[in-house]
Amino acid sequence: MKNLVVFTGAGVSAESGIQTFRDGDGLWEKHRIEDVATPEAWHKNAKLVLDFYNHRRRQVVAASPNAAHIAIAGLETYFSTYVITQNIDDLHERAGSRRIVHLHGEITKARSSVDESLIYDIGGEDILVGQTCELGSQLRPHIVWFGEVVSELEVAAQIMSEADYLLVVGTSLAVYPAAGLIHYVPPHCKKFLVDTKASGRVHGFTIIQKEAGIGVPQLVEQLLEAEK
Repeated sequence: MKNLVVFTGAGVSAESGIQTFRDGDGLWEKHRIEDVATPEAWHKNAKLVLDFYNHRRRQVVAASPNAAHIAIAGLETYFSTYVITQNIDDLHERAGSRRIVHLHGEITKARSSVDESLIYDIGGEDILVGQTCELGSQLRPHIVWFGEVVSELEVAAQIMSEADYLLVVGTSLAVYPAAGLIHYVPPHCKKFLVDTKASGRVHGFTIIQKEAGIGVPQLVEQLLEAEK
């Protein structure tokens, strides 16, 4: 069974109604990134950060996987499939994908603010000021903020290095260090990019300029046909 890696960004979840800051004026729900998605913001105004992510968590819980998520999950029947995602939602999981690496964390989890290994599933629940882990420290979103280390990067690089197929979906490949992962794929790997804003500038990729919900199911059909 061949190894297939799907690398996803905000575009794959945008069709499910998950708002992204890079599509507009650099804001998330009228907030500057520096005010809600950095360690400095957390130390300056933890309540604002918690309120912001509580709102985003409710958005995620209300959303549903779209055709792209479902098509990606279906690949596991035919390939040894990993999903590496920059997204913090759980739509890949709910669509049925089982092997997922979340580079930037997971909105449906909280963690200790003093011990990164203490992680808690909270589903759609809010995190409130005063909620603490067993060590007595304030719970924070299980999110990799700007300026923090992407701890899953090494794991993702190893997965990329073994890919026979790479499907990049809904990302501009502009957010580093995550975007640098595509350089770990071996020379024989066949690479595809599905994104409405994609262009021929991405060397070595077959470009599919369609929305994820349309382009991904079509690409999956093509791959399965080629493997018959």
